[in-house]
Amino acid sequence: MTELNFPDRLNAATVFVDSHLDEGRGDKAAILCEDEIVTYRQLSENVNRFGNALLELGVRMEERVAILMPDTPECVYAFFGAMKIGAASIPINTILLAENYEYMLNDSRARVLVVHSSLISKVMEVRGKLNYLEHIVVAGDETKAPLGMSDLMAKASTELEPADTSKDDTAFWLYSSGTTGFPKGTVHLHHDMIVEADLYARDTIGVKEEDVSFSIAKLFFAYGLGNGLYFPLRTGGTAVLLPGRPLPDTIFSVVDRYHPTVYYGVPTSYAGLLNAAEKSGRTDFGKVRMCVSAGEPLPKPIYDRWLERFGVEILDGIGSTEILHIFISNRLGRVKPGSTGEIVEGYEARIVDDDGKDLPVGEIGTLLIKGDSIAAGYWNKHEQTKTTFLGEWINTHDKFRLDEDGYYWYAGRTDDMIKVSGLAVWPADVEAILMQHPAVLESGVAGVPNIDGLIKPWAYVVLKEGHDPCDELAKELQTFVKTNTEPHKYPRTVKFVDDLPKTATGKIQRYKLRQMGAEETAAATS
Repeated sequence: MTELNFPDRLNAATVFVDSHLDEGRGDKAAILCEDEIVTYRQLSENVNRFGNALLELGVRMEERVAILMPDTPECVYAFFGAMKIGAASIPINTILLAENYEYMLNDSRARVLVVHSSLISKVMEVRGKLNYLEHIVVAGDETKAPLGMSDLMAKASTELEPADTSKDDTAFWLYSSGTTGFPKGTVHLHHDMIVEADLYARDTIGVKEEDVSFSIAKLFFAYGLGNGLYFPLRTGGTAVLLPGRPLPDTIFSVVDRYHPTVYYGVPTSYAGLLNAAEKSGRTDFGKVRMCVSAGEPLPKPIYDRWLERFGVEILDGIGSTEILHIFISNRLGRVKPGSTGEIVEGYEARIVDDDGKDLPVGEIGTLLIKGDSIAAGYWNKHEQTKTTFLGEWINTHDKFRLDEDGYYWYAGRTDDMIKVSGLAVWPADVEAILMQHPAVLESGVAGVPNIDGLIKPWAYVVLKEGHDPCDELAKELQTFVKTNTEPHKYPRTVKFVDDLPKTATGKIQRYKLRQMGAEETAAATS
């Protein structure tokens, strides 16, 4: 096992920001964002300015600072500025409803919210219900803002001593992405980002100082926070930030403009990029030497098509908000397409049955993980903390099997499994088969009760351009599954949809598919 040793007194902002000045990188580009270049020296100064601005507002150690911002340098200043004074940064998803912001801001009891002007209207919808929020700091269009971020920073000093935090002090929270309902505030400590950056980014996939990293997953999610921020900052590299939506044309434009060498995406986006490239005839992906995928299992057909077209491997892996980032991953030169990969050195894994007993190779069970980046727990969620955080181990609530070569194969969430005539059906298995059909762009499979109350697999299918939904195609897809895997796994119902409900990280929200199917069944029987 890899040993990690940290000093007892540790502030993560000094590691990821200030250390680069001592190491001679002051004039190197730390962040590229649209037309802006931020050097490591400018990053340090602006982090200090914002930290001092928070102190002027009366923010104290351990208090929460919520950040509702697109991926911009200002978001980074707020994130590390709060952390440097010993407060807890809370990046928040920018595409939620006002009621979600009401919940998160009250749940966290944040005293300060840093928000972009394009998002302020949603906050103001619920301003009267925010019981703890005292200050709203606005970035972007600050003309009518009582507290403008740039104004506050302009008045603040560029010098700031870090708070005397320990390695086990709270550094930041991340709210879970909500594949299973209400998000939970996941509390991470000052040493957690260093663990993931060293064990995964540096030692497993080999991110280097000369790399330019570009992630389509946003900074308010665990996956994007590592990809787009603390991985490149830990290695002394450069991060490319994209404030807007990561549409295929935009992604290709960023790849051509900034020449990233490491690209982080999600399976849905890889499929979209492939479709766009196949239409345009594009066969290069710039200077990208390595691609990474997470969020949902990467289907083998996408991996194969990508490698054939662009000549770059996609390293699929799995991470979580609770563990912070990827803990099982494929490696360059030894990818098993369709698998999640091998355990990241420094982490340990167990696959157990419902009684917690270890299962042999080849059997599907619940994945438990042990490692030093695991969160301290959920904020104000005692019962959920107890069922997930099991001493040194964490229950991922994911089902996996391990093969003879030490590769892990995803089989679904613990609440996704469908029993058909007493036999298990894992949605990911059926989705992988459907993905091989030439008409299917993507699919989501869920268990839905029929009129007898028996749970049966339904498939929600998004078709590729040029294919029209019809009964004949639905039957063809059912037959395709039957003939390519065990017959009991075929979807009893096929529904054609324009898109699938997902989190912003690309995870299919199967509980929403179950709800959609249940409502349709209820309506048909009423």
